[in-house]
Amino acid sequence: MRVGTLNLASGRGDDGVSASRDDLVAALAGLDVDVLALQEVDVDQPRSHRVHQPSAVAEVLGATDWRFAATLAGTPDPFASWTALDPALDDGALVGPHYGVALLSRLPVRRWHVLGLTAGPLKLPLVAPDPRTGARRLWWFPDEPRAAIAAELDGVTVVGTHLSFAAPSAARQLRQLHRWAARLPGPVVVAGDLNLGGSLSALVTGGRRLVTGRTWPAPDPKVQFDHVLSLGGATGSDPEIRRLPLGDHRLVTVRVATAGRPA
Repeated sequence: MRVGTLNLASGRGDDGVSASRDDLVAALAGLDVDVLALQEVDVDQPRSHRVHQPSAVAEVLGATDWRFAATLAGTPDPFASWTALDPALDDGALVGPHYGVALLSRLPVRRWHVLGLTAGPLKLPLVAPDPRTGARRLWWFPDEPRAAIAAELDGVTVVGTHLSFAAPSAARQLRQLHRWAARLPGPVVVAGDLNLGGSLSALVTGGRRLVTGRTWPAPDPKVQFDHVLSLGGATGSDPEIRRLPLGDHRLVTVRVATAGRPA
């Protein structure tokens, strides 16, 4: 099976504008991946044309099973108000704009699991215009709560996640995820924007990177933040890193095989 990860960045292109549903579908048309982890996913957000992005991506991939975990209600923006959520809430119970992560599968999912990850204490410096004066200034953007979604498949569990932008917090969250994943049916593969460059994710978990190569920023990558990580018992072949017309990270995919499931 082929596993992938993509930081969708709310469907934004290089111009900073989020894609319409039709453009989102067109950008991902022909993508051959059996399980895809998505990060920075919008649902009913005005900035992204109120598209239910997990549903739209599932449709174009032919994913028969998927799960969206909303970590925020409202818009995650320095100038907007948002509220942290329990990511285990069912998507059908959510009303209004939401934001989070998603995991989509073409393969039958036996059971879903969701883990909430506490936001880190650090803030991200961001230079942007002041909405009151128009003058550019430095803002400090707080970290947001994070989540991991696990799909138990036949012979393997795939976990999708998006970790903190601060490396110490991301490492702490990854250790928490690793302990949680140890209780899930193995072998376990983690896919997502881990915000840990190079081999750090493997060092934190003792796992093995199935794809190596720079993934961020998409136009001219300097570092690998996006990983497909084996926590034991899974091997990878035919890795690919590809730039898409949307998202600020490059798409990462790899063919995954385990003792009980051929590639």
